[in-house]
Amino acid sequence: MTRQEILDLYFVEARHKLIDIGAFLDRVARAEGHADFRMEAFHSALAKLSTGEPQVAKRVLLAFSDPTDEPIPAAITKAACGAWPGPEKSAVVS
Repeated sequence: MTRQEILDLYFVEARHKLIDIGAFLDRVARAEGHADFRMEAFHSALAKLSTGEPQVAKRVLLAFSDPTDEPIPAAITKAACGAWPGPEKSAVVS
């Protein structure tokens, strides 16, 4: 497909997603309390969108991913949280 065809097909959908992200950021900003590691990962991922470097989707995914090679001994939660908390929070606490 040409760039024009891709824009014609996907621009409105991508625009909607950006507006939705803006609304999410507004809600977080208005809420009380402190942000955690997920917002750090989110802002890191957002920064990857405007670098102009290739493989944007891969770079965004990696901003949320655990970069380590070793598996943890046991999960400390029952569900995924969507971002890597960092080495200090991903180890099992005895």
